[in-house]
Amino acid sequence: MKLAKRVFAIAGVYGLIVIVPFFAGASRFAEQYPPPLTHPVFYYGFAGCALAWQVAFLIIARDPGRFRPLMLPSVLEKLIFGIATVALYLAGETTTNFLVGAIVDLILGAFFLLAWFRTAPDKV
Repeated sequence: MKLAKRVFAIAGVYGLIVIVPFFAGASRFAEQYPPPLTHPVFYYGFAGCALAWQVAFLIIARDPGRFRPLMLPSVLEKLIFGIATVALYLAGETTTNFLVGAIVDLILGAFFLLAWFRTAPDKV
């Protein structure tokens, strides 16, 4: 249980540090990573969904036994971004900056899965 608390707390805090600046604006993001965004709703949708998951990680960290069922969707959240970004990088469709983020997500996803296996379910 100690592993799950630490891993999910670290992931939540790290995620907040990474995601909150996205809300500084889509135009700033487009300047750093051209071309300009044509559908900012997708940008803010991604940022909002990612932010919500960071809060979920912090909730899981508070009581891993109780929230153990949410650990598996958390693994999925990390795998979806990680695998897709690695594939895009290999196809020449994204930058090394995004690849680094994908690798961090894949490592966190592996730790989330380990935490799931090592956390006993809460007895109701």
